[in-house]
Amino acid sequence: MDKKDSKNGIGKALLNALSVCAIVTTVSSCTTTAENKDNLVIKEQGAFSAGGKVIKSEGTFDPLKPWNEAQGGQTRHGDHADVFYQIPVNAKQNAMVFLHGYGQSRRSWQTTADGREGFADIFLRKGYGVYLVDQPGRGDAGQTTTPAQISATPDDQTWFTQFRIGLYPDFNEGVQFPKDEKSLDQFFRMMTPSTGNIDEQTIVNAMSAVFDRSADGILFTHSAGGAPGWKTAIRNERVKAIVSYEPGGFVFPEGETPEGNRGGRGIPLGEFLKLTKIPIVVYFGDYIPEEETSAASLNFWRSVLATARQWAKVVNAHGGDATIVHLPEIGIKGNTHFPMSDLNNKEVAEILATWLKEKRLDQ
Repeated sequence: MDKKDSKNGIGKALLNALSVCAIVTTVSSCTTTAENKDNLVIKEQGAFSAGGKVIKSEGTFDPLKPWNEAQGGQTRHGDHADVFYQIPVNAKQNAMVFLHGYGQSRRSWQTTADGREGFADIFLRKGYGVYLVDQPGRGDAGQTTTPAQISATPDDQTWFTQFRIGLYPDFNEGVQFPKDEKSLDQFFRMMTPSTGNIDEQTIVNAMSAVFDRSADGILFTHSAGGAPGWKTAIRNERVKAIVSYEPGGFVFPEGETPEGNRGGRGIPLGEFLKLTKIPIVVYFGDYIPEEETSAASLNFWRSVLATARQWAKVVNAHGGDATIVHLPEIGIKGNTHFPMSDLNNKEVAEILATWLKEKRLDQ
């Protein structure tokens, strides 16, 4: 190779090196450029199953028989939680673990009826690792060990009313829910049935196993996820705080349980006191009447809110730190049973972010 060719070779190598450097610089700075300032940078993501059990049928399995011929000696893995997780670069100390409510899946936290970002992405952007759970017998955790009959009874209008979007077919005045036909269609399609006869303890076992994988974290619950959420925190000390949106039931100590509590019978005081060791905040949306009305769905939520306030008093009387926030009372109006996915979910998230900072959970 002569000197000219050598120089050309060195020049090309230098140009290639500079090009690679430019590409790396662009990628590493993608969160600060004007064009890509909203991009999320994920350090790690994946999916796993947590908890569950294995059952086995009697008999001996013969692998030479046709695959569709019924025979014994076989196992079935079920009753676990299915988890999708994402960890951002420079993640905060406490992750967020999200548990959905009845008829829902992790999509409740992932997105909204009109396609905006849900709480998972909102808080991922704030630096929290997120673990999105499908509870046993729901969504991607559909494999169960106890059968159930799945109903196909039409019930969209019942849920529209129960979730306080309005009194069907009318939307509530000022409601923070998209009123276009496409969004409502998407909302109804987020409903998903239970594929097995799952009891509360099965959910608690699975959720505790999730925290064994996620390590220290903040437990988010919604609606029917509330009752097993309290018991998950009692069981697993890795739950460092609870954020609950309109939980349907509460756990009281024995001898202090109000009549009609949907969280079941009282538990030993020693167990209950574990809830007094962590900060807890509970949020309720709008359209919950102060007085009894002719709408059964509204009376239901009126009763739940009253129980929540009574429960917080019991927690705090035992030295705990529980706060009930009725959003309209602090000027946040129009929310349905789904404040985390309503049109103002970013505003709702900021209210929570302030609480997290006050409790030093944003480190």
